[in-house]
Amino acid sequence: MARTRQTAAREDSETQAPAAGERGKISKTQIIEQVVGRTSLNRKQASAAVACMVETVADALRSGRSVGLPGLGTLSITQTAGRQGVRPGTSERIQIPPGKKIRFKAATTLRGNL
Repeated sequence: MARTRQTAAREDSETQAPAAGERGKISKTQIIEQVVGRTSLNRKQASAAVACMVETVADALRSGRSVGLPGLGTLSITQTAGRQGVRPGTSERIQIPPGKKIRFKAATTLRGNL
């Protein structure tokens, strides 16, 4: 099956590493590829390991526990108070209910390396 120019360009851009200083989001697939490249795990095992880690962190946060990732930082849940807000476009006053927010505090080693 022949590749179109769009498909070829998309595949080429996906295989190239981002340039230094380029901003963007790293995908789960890219994390899995990094795990495969740095360990002896195959792609299926690395995918399972990453999925397990994400699920474990999410479960801990749901149960109200904080998660410390050495060298990276700490994820925790904080309560937000109810407050008054303004609906964009109509300037109508609305009441924003109290809720929960995920907070990330970067480790000092990470801050020092940035």
